[in-house]
Amino acid sequence: MENRSSVTTFILDGYFVMDQQKLLFFFIFLLLYIAIFTLNSLLIAIIYFERTLHNPMYIFVCNLSCNGIFGSTSLIPHLLFNLTTEVHKISLTNCLIQIFCLHTYNIIELTILAFMSYDRYVAICYPLHYHDMMSTKKLQVFIFVAWAYPFASFLIYESFTIRLTFCREIIDKTHCVNFELIKQSCTDITVHSIIGLGLMAVYMIPQVLMILFSYAQILYVCIYSSKECQTKAIQTCTPHLLAVLNYFVGIFFEIIQSRLNSRYLPYEFRTFMSLYFMIVPPLFNPVIYGMSGQVINKHLQKLFCVKSMALKN
Repeated sequence: MENRSSVTTFILDGYFVMDQQKLLFFFIFLLLYIAIFTLNSLLIAIIYFERTLHNPMYIFVCNLSCNGIFGSTSLIPHLLFNLTTEVHKISLTNCLIQIFCLHTYNIIELTILAFMSYDRYVAICYPLHYHDMMSTKKLQVFIFVAWAYPFASFLIYESFTIRLTFCREIIDKTHCVNFELIKQSCTDITVHSIIGLGLMAVYMIPQVLMILFSYAQILYVCIYSSKECQTKAIQTCTPHLLAVLNYFVGIFFEIIQSRLNSRYLPYEFRTFMSLYFMIVPPLFNPVIYGMSGQVINKHLQKLFCVKSMALKN
């Protein structure tokens, strides 16, 4: 359906706090993007070329890194471009594309983390049946669902946003978010807000329940296991728990800003936390999984040793 909005260009007001130091923020975001792209690409390459890492856990980690690159690329180049301009505007079409990319990134991230928790549950609670319960076919289904479900489901939801007409043009962020765009509508948004809350529950509750169930079972098994098994379980689950915690810190502040009145919070803090979702997890995940994996550490050491020897020669 053709969108006949009276407003087709929006002003991103979140850059107000960066206007005085644009150059500094430009280089900060540029360095962050280079670090995110490099770390995740390196982790993907190591997992791809090292056959001993072709197991469900590291395949999930590889997909997490792919999603990290997807999410950060959907945001940071846009930030860099706006930091070089005087007027921070975005067209309706680009706004809708950005909304689709950023929201699907968040759903994919949580879905992969949920499947990873199930993988840890099977590995710790049913080690003898691990290969049967996490077969190649089942893993392929998990990966397909993690990517296809968010893309298909959010596209249906965004079709409701496309039909709206917009009368206001100030978006109080550095990027487009679906609820912020809906608030610019000329019409009553009560129905859209209720649908949005309902879909937020649909997108989150099954994954959260899977994570809670998996770790409840792991905790139950660990209570009655030896100290050696408990230590091994902690070492196995710590990176994933840190990734989950990091994700929910971001989503907590995003919900507060989008759905609740956060005007009492400092403007600079709100701007930073609105970017947390897209920058910190993609930077944080490859670091914790790279540092925690002994095989990955060995390959990193080999890689840097080879490079240092080549430079010496």
